[in-house]
Amino acid sequence: MSFATSSLPRTEAEAVSRSISSGRYEASQIESPRYSNEDPTLSGLFVEARGSGVPVVLVHGSLATGADEWQAQRPLADEGFRLLVPDRRGYGRSPTAQGEDFLVDAEDIAELMGDGAHLVGHSYGGLGVLWAAARRPDATLSLTLLEPGAFSLGQRDPAARTLVADVRRLWDQDLPNGDWVIRFLRIVGSDPDALSPELVAAAVPLVPVLRRGRPIWEGELPLDAVASAAFPKLVVSGGHSAGFDAICDEVAERIGASRLVIEGAGHEIQFTGGPLNEALQKAWRASSSSSAKSSCP
Repeated sequence: MSFATSSLPRTEAEAVSRSISSGRYEASQIESPRYSNEDPTLSGLFVEARGSGVPVVLVHGSLATGADEWQAQRPLADEGFRLLVPDRRGYGRSPTAQGEDFLVDAEDIAELMGDGAHLVGHSYGGLGVLWAAARRPDATLSLTLLEPGAFSLGQRDPAARTLVADVRRLWDQDLPNGDWVIRFLRIVGSDPDALSPELVAAAVPLVPVLRRGRPIWEGELPLDAVASAAFPKLVVSGGHSAGFDAICDEVAERIGASRLVIEGAGHEIQFTGGPLNEALQKAWRASSSSSAKSSCP
């Protein structure tokens, strides 16, 4: 779950169209990839790449694209990291999808990791990176979750129960997409009154991708597998919702992650820029130091 509040020019970006079947990256013009969507293993994602160095995969949430969500992290490309920002299926310039699916996302992310990458996922995108890390722990350098949509957790807390109940109640309501977006944003802690009409309008066509997707409150999460892995883990909340804080607390406890609250950040924590970027660099460089020490005889 996410909503973008701004958009910057992409003239500096390198557009990368990836073939899932080969796992290779090829520079291409910025355009919709022409692949079949019938078989996910034969289709491709649009991936924006910046910088050079250690790979970092940044995975967006719902109702937004990769470029929309991770603009404030672009300076990290000048700090020795190669930022790989995919549009998940159903979003942006990646293949269309009837609904989003964090298990399909996990397969895409696992391919995108190559020989090793740091993983960062926001909201619904956090579920995809969680599954990818569980499937490829050997290639996961670190895992950072920003208010992941792990709505099966935190349910001992009344605020978390209310948050999940409100979203589930809204999910199947027969409302125009425009009205549904406004209600959804308010429930998850985004203020639609602070957004321009153009930005709200951009989210409206994406509502079916979210509503027809794999529900965020269903299914077991690979918490034990991630907990047993040695890579560093960090769970971050935006200090705006007791419900999300409770969910993040349990996620962190169950996977053995460090816990960080960026007060006042709201659900779109990455938009704070500096505070999150500092935390990410600290986690990434700590991972590199730990790897170097473990490789010493």
